[in-house]
This record gives sequence, structure tokens and C-alpha cells, in this order.
Amino acid sequence: MKTQGKSKRTSTGSIYHARRKKRKYEMGREILRTKLGEKEVMKKMNCRGGNKKFRLTVTRTANVFDPKTKKISKAKVTNVIENQADTHFVRRNIITKGAIIETEKGKAKVTSRPSQDGTLNATLI
Repeated sequence: MKTQGKSKRTSTGSIYHARRKKRKYEMGREILRTKLGEKEVMKKMNCRGGNKKFRLTVTRTANVFDPKTKKISKAKVTNVIENQADTHFVRRNIITKGAIIETEKGKAKVTSRPSQDGTLNATLI
């Protein structure tokens, strides 16, 4: 089980002897990276407190906000231009928050977290 709890090693490098087991609220998940593709795929996850989280795995469209006209419109994403999270994400067309994407309306910066929000929102630059 992936965990976000305490490390197994101390700061000096010796093994830390845990006094208790792992707890469910410390549980983590594998990283899901949103890719650029043809079919939109959403994954429904159960979260803490009985909540639901929709994770976007593959997408082709984005909700683009135009700051000049103050309107939101749907646009087709053609390419990932820049991603500061990882330089290799550009080559693999992986979209994260802060990535700059090429849409049919122009260049846009991603403002949402598609792997956690379930939507791809961006602002024109």
C-alpha cells in the first residue's frame, strides 16, 4: 500500500522502528498523468468522507477563457508546447497544471489540475 506517512529512515540514515502500523488516512495513490488523445476518458474515484473525485486520463478539448472578451469557450487542443513540471512531458504530450498548450484559439496556460478536477481549464496568453 502506498503511504504518505513517516519515512522508514531517520535523518541520519538509520532504520526507523515504527511504533504503530499504517493508517488508512495516510494512504496514497499512483500518479495519474492526463494525456492528449482522441477519446475523453474519466475515472471515478472514491475519496475520504464519501466524496467522489473524477480524474481525467485522456482528453482532446479544453475550456478556454479569453481575458479580453471575458468569455469561456470550448477549444480543441492540438499540442503541448511547454511544461515546467517536467521537460519530458512535452514530448509525451502530458498535461499538468501550468502547462502551455496549443489550441485552435491560440496558446493557453492550464489553470486546473485535470488529473484531480476532471476538467481541462485554460487561459489564453
